[in-house]
Amino acid sequence: MSSDKQPGRGTLAVWAGEEEYLMQGATQVPVVHSVSFGYRDVDEWLRVATGEEPGHIYSRNTNPTVAAFEQKIRALEGAEAATSASTGMGIISSTLHAFLSPGDRVVSVKDTYGGTNLLFTEFLPRLNIDVALCDTTDHEAIEAEIAKGCKILYLESPTNPTVKVMDIERLAAAGHRVGVTVIVDNTFATPINQNPLELGADLVLHSATKYLGGHADALGGVICGSRELIDAVYHYREINGATLHPMAAYLLLRGMKTLHLRIRQQNENAMAVARYLESHPAVEQVFYPGLESHPGHAIAKRQMRGFGGMLSFILKGDFDTVKRFLPRLRYAHAAANLGAVETIVGPPATTSHVELTAEERAAAGIPESLIRYSVGIEDIDDLIGDLEGALKNL
Repeated sequence: MSSDKQPGRGTLAVWAGEEEYLMQGATQVPVVHSVSFGYRDVDEWLRVATGEEPGHIYSRNTNPTVAAFEQKIRALEGAEAATSASTGMGIISSTLHAFLSPGDRVVSVKDTYGGTNLLFTEFLPRLNIDVALCDTTDHEAIEAEIAKGCKILYLESPTNPTVKVMDIERLAAAGHRVGVTVIVDNTFATPINQNPLELGADLVLHSATKYLGGHADALGGVICGSRELIDAVYHYREINGATLHPMAAYLLLRGMKTLHLRIRQQNENAMAVARYLESHPAVEQVFYPGLESHPGHAIAKRQMRGFGGMLSFILKGDFDTVKRFLPRLRYAHAAANLGAVETIVGPPATTSHVELTAEERAAAGIPESLIRYSVGIEDIDDLIGDLEGALKNL
């Protein structure tokens, strides 16, 4: 960037990370499919291999297209460094395994994404790692568990699928008082709406599959933070091999160029949908941080620039009501994804918490009649009309 002024997020979404990788006058980052990168000068090869100078050796480790993607999200999150993995769960599991050893302790919350929750309840305990899962909005209880000592504080805000909000600044401060590494999953908010590093987090991660890509055509995960912490995650990921494919990185790069536009429209649409649903007699409750009725509204208003495109709501009825409702929607994919330009809808039983039993979902505060609704960029009158038709005589 030639100007001394820090570019805005929209400009960063378009330009960040790309200038170094433009080749022979191309205006777009190339997809570099090469597995390896050759050097005629062995001394130069050695310097690149040992990290003394920049370059690429083998695409399981680094790749030019993947590096451009990492630089773009690094800039948007205001971080020193970033590294990626083949999926969101790939970066989450790589991060946890990079920092945790037998005998360590993790503090987190009950409302994390279902795959993350299984790491905490099934996989990490096998390694003799203690996990304390707190009620998500009970900040005092979380702080009490942190004060007992832990290696990692893992937060997700807003949460999937009940869109609960945590005070990141408050909890990060509590973690740092006892030397904890604070990790925040920022997938739902995106760097357009929220920057956890500015709120005190040490690491911020994303399932890039969702809003960053925005078109439901590429899997990926990414994490940002200090060079020291990112190097530790990178080292684990490169050896365990959950590498982001260069074609996926290209699709994510292309999607991120419109991130600020998509999020702006999704913020606006989600607010209108949430207000409509809140007034509908067939809907028992709506969860959206932008609503004044949301318990975390004041926190969200303070730490977020926008309230996001994700909401959920409970239908009056049971799972059979959900089965009757979903097929009536015309402008919504019934699918296990979120954050795309199209509206996507589904119950946690088939999406975020499919790995859990109905009893486990109930224990986590997720009723079977809850609908996760990822608002797209369609015309809002069409989305509300679609919902109205599907809810009618339900």
